[in-house]
Amino acid sequence: MTVALFWVGSANPSTEVSNCLRFLDSVRVMDSTKCGNSRDRSLFFKLGEKKGRKQEWKSCSVNPDLGYLGGRSNGSKLPVISSMVASHAGEMAVLSSEEMVYNVVLKQAALVKKELKSRGDLDVKPDVVLPGTLSLLSEAYDRCGEVCAEYAKTFYLGTLLMTPERRRAIWAIYVWCRRTDELVDGPNASHITPTALDRWEARLEDLFQGRPFDMMDAALADTVGKFPVDIQPFKDMIQGMRMDLRKSRYQNFDELYLYCYYVAGTVGLMSVPVMGIAPESQASTESVYNAALALGIANQLTNILRDVGEDARRGRVYLPQDELAQAGLSDDDIFAGKVTDKWRNFMKNQIKRARMFFDEAEKGVTELSAASRWPVWASLLLYRQILDEIEANDYNSFTKRAYVRKAKKIVALPVAYAKSLISPSSLVPSPLAKT
Repeated sequence: MTVALFWVGSANPSTEVSNCLRFLDSVRVMDSTKCGNSRDRSLFFKLGEKKGRKQEWKSCSVNPDLGYLGGRSNGSKLPVISSMVASHAGEMAVLSSEEMVYNVVLKQAALVKKELKSRGDLDVKPDVVLPGTLSLLSEAYDRCGEVCAEYAKTFYLGTLLMTPERRRAIWAIYVWCRRTDELVDGPNASHITPTALDRWEARLEDLFQGRPFDMMDAALADTVGKFPVDIQPFKDMIQGMRMDLRKSRYQNFDELYLYCYYVAGTVGLMSVPVMGIAPESQASTESVYNAALALGIANQLTNILRDVGEDARRGRVYLPQDELAQAGLSDDDIFAGKVTDKWRNFMKNQIKRARMFFDEAEKGVTELSAASRWPVWASLLLYRQILDEIEANDYNSFTKRAYVRKAKKIVALPVAYAKSLISPSSLVPSPLAKT
């Protein structure tokens, strides 16, 4: 399953990127006697653990009936997966996937708020570079930029408008996400086991502690030391890769929502601290994070609807089983690959839901810092057009791959740029304004 990395890039990773980043060779836990000693590897950075504070959730994501959740979903039609938490009264309460994910959103927003109070803005922390490491670090970021330029051309051009610090940080995050996705979706995916993902997660933890294993890790370790980036979204993305190893069906949208958060919504949570929120924004930090989450969910839902046939040929169905049944469809219909009226009606509802997530995401893009808005608008507009192309293909996602043609991309870029010039102060009132 292709992961929506929040950027516009190649949908099918090639063998070359796997080779150049050496995924399989690097997915192992290294002790201090391998690849140099622990002192050499820790010369780059000394990073402290960051923690957010707990808050009550307030969800504004979209349920299967295409309505908005304004509070706990116990009374809605939304199915819940089995996740139990203790209440203040000692009772056990069931949280839906949306509720669990929004708890993560609140933690990330709290982390940024803490940084705002301590430093007064979201500018990067000053570099503390030890002798001999500056050139290596610069080379690491340059390599990340090269990978981003090759596999996410449109987004890469947009990042050139960012400040150098933010630009390099986004490149580092992009490369880590791509490497993680390649573990289960690349040419060597058949060799990846749950143990390999455990080792990749252990390596991530080392990275956040200032012990990068290789050049790419070094760039990300530097990034998380400069920006209020938390480890949880990164760990959650790895959890999404674990789901891909063991799960090929999703019983309802609640299960699918959690998967979409793991593999794509997490990217938005990783990126907001780097992209920054506009100083003049009146929106709450939580609402901006929630909009970033919505964009990741929308992108991944779009990937799923575009890749139905490709996934079916791999024995995977990333569509809610209960909604298929309600439409009079089953896995057999997916594997048969025939466009029928039942399929068209089913796809119309799925596309409608994806568009509602895009609508939710649009509310937050304008709240980002000015230099960060263009690449995000470009990603949103171009990915959203894939839904139009699915419709133009008569909903045939079995044998036709919907894509945005180059001419439409060229038209979309100046539109995205024009939208990026709209500042939060010009929106009265802001749809995400604090209350």
